[in-house]
Amino acid sequence: MATDDPLSSLEPLTSFDEVRALVRALPGPGDEAQAKARAREATLTKPAGALGRLEALTEWLCAWQGRHPPSLDHPRVSVFAGNHGVAARGVSAYPAEVTAQMVANFINGGAAVNQLCRVMEADFKVYEMALEEPTRDFTEAPAMDEAACVRAMSYGMMTVEAGIDVLCLGEMGIGNTTSAAALSLALFGGEAADWVGPGTGVSGEVLARKTEVVAAGVKRHQEALIDPLAVMRCLGGQELAAIAGAVIAARLARTPVLLDGYAACAAAAVLHQLDPGLLDHCQAAHRSAEPGHARLLDAIGKRPILELDMRLGEATGAVLALGVLKGAVACHTGMASFGSANVSGKRDG
Repeated sequence: MATDDPLSSLEPLTSFDEVRALVRALPGPGDEAQAKARAREATLTKPAGALGRLEALTEWLCAWQGRHPPSLDHPRVSVFAGNHGVAARGVSAYPAEVTAQMVANFINGGAAVNQLCRVMEADFKVYEMALEEPTRDFTEAPAMDEAACVRAMSYGMMTVEAGIDVLCLGEMGIGNTTSAAALSLALFGGEAADWVGPGTGVSGEVLARKTEVVAAGVKRHQEALIDPLAVMRCLGGQELAAIAGAVIAARLARTPVLLDGYAACAAAAVLHQLDPGLLDHCQAAHRSAEPGHARLLDAIGKRPILELDMRLGEATGAVLALGVLKGAVACHTGMASFGSANVSGKRDG
């Protein structure tokens, strides 16, 4: 790994213009490291391609870590928590105070993600995004002004540290599947019903109200929604903006990213609409049971690693996908070659 830290000179951003300038200068993949991974894979004691997607994931890790062999000794799980003004519209099965209560649960080690991090030996961090200051109700006003949105993105960027081998990104925030649906509708079109799902478990009248809220929010801000960053400002949340910022900083630091579920992918989709290549260092960890997530993954061109009918959020799917990456790296680095194991290779013809 290079000794210089590209994050050390990173300054907080102050405008969308600065965000655009930064993403235009982000590094690409390490082609040499990827080629080394491909060459080693061809020597291992198995038929070519027999490990399927594990082989492609190993190449992806090498490309975005910029080194061969890849390593997963220092995985980081980052969960961003924020409150949404639109939650006052009754779009969730739980009250807004649950966000702060769940943050306390994370800190005390009682959440599902804490258990999975222990199993996967992953470092866990939770970041509160001014929970006492929710975004505005986006059916009445933009969720954030530009300064607040950029500040949240910059905060997310500053949480990414040098030396992380892979970054798992997740969220917590009552109302954020409503925000995710609104982001998706504004970015990719269709009808509100295409993107709205049960979230925390709503149905019937509450689900209908959630769909109406998403449609109303997108309609209200229609003129501003030609710019992806304005979509985040008008319809997003502080934790979603922070996730987008963390994705940017991870690219700068050559850190591969595992995106969790619907809300995390909706946050990243804003960057995809700025430039589809901005998510090349990201994998979709899983396909959520939230119905809009499958549509969103198709829109951003991401094939999920797992599909387990989960819709919890809090990076749980990303941590489970980390186990798949660990298996891929273990096979790539630990398997014997045909030569070293005295195993005959494939016959010609």
